Amino acid sequence: MESVFTFFKKYRVIGIALVAIILLSGCQAAASGQPIDPETAGFFDKYFVLTFSKIIKGVASFLGGSYGVSIVVVTLIVRLALMPLMLKQSKKSYEMRDKMAILKPEMDAIQAKYKGKKDTDSQRKMQQETMELYQKHHFNPIASMGCLPMIIQFPILIGFYYAIRTTQEIAQHSFLWFNLGQPDLVMPFVAAAIYFMQFKVSQLGMEPSQKKQMAIMGLISPIMIGFVSFNAPAALPLYWAVGGLFLIIQQLISKKLYMPKPSVAPASAGQ
Repeated sequence: MESVFTFFKKYRVIGIALVAIILLSGCQAAASGQPIDPETAGFFDKYFVLTFSKIIKGVASFLGGSYGVSIVVVTLIVRLALMPLMLKQSKKSYEMRDKMAILKPEMDAIQAKYKGKKDTDSQRKMQQETMELYQKHHFNPIASMGCLPMIIQFPILIGFYYAIRTTQEIAQHSFLWFNLGQPDLVMPFVAAAIYFMQFKVSQLGMEPSQKKQMAIMGLISPIMIGFVSFNAPAALPLYWAVGGLFLIIQQLISKKLYMPKPSVAPASAGQ
């Protein structure tokens, strides 16, 4: 039977997915990429997608009609607004990692004690001893997962994404060398490369075993972004590229602030 910590770590994804389904259930128009009618729009379309669309248009108007620069600016504003939540989540993640390192010897002892015992009574006792260990070290597996920042940022980022897809004015403008409303051959590679760099930065300071476990997962995001970008308007890989660059900087800041410094072994006598 899995530990309480493993249970919450596994099933928090399901909880976030349920929130996503609830939020996105009313955004059929946004998902189709077609213009949204404010009169018939659902809650998500009306208060998230259309709001971000108005912001993109307003910033573009302020910047002389440049929708490319508007996407860059609004992406940075959104990411900056979410940054405190993301840094808080990173801090909790490092704190959780430190506590789990302290708990590990006793956790291993409990698992070794009940190794091979699959009966209900033994599994119940193992869970009980695990919970007592958490209480002893004042460790709350639910609070340590940091789900709230993820739940808060999800509708914001999805709303902004769909706003870019459904704002028709964007398709009528160009930025740098590409048309924002047409697929571009270069931007998919740019966006995928940036997200691959972001994955590599996220691995800094990780144990080799953790890096190995995340190797496949780290490739999924860049590959998916690159694949989708080939058939999407160039405005989307532009958004992903700017967001990915911001995430790299944000991760470097969080590692500088919260990642435990490696302990330095004392110098041997006589050196």
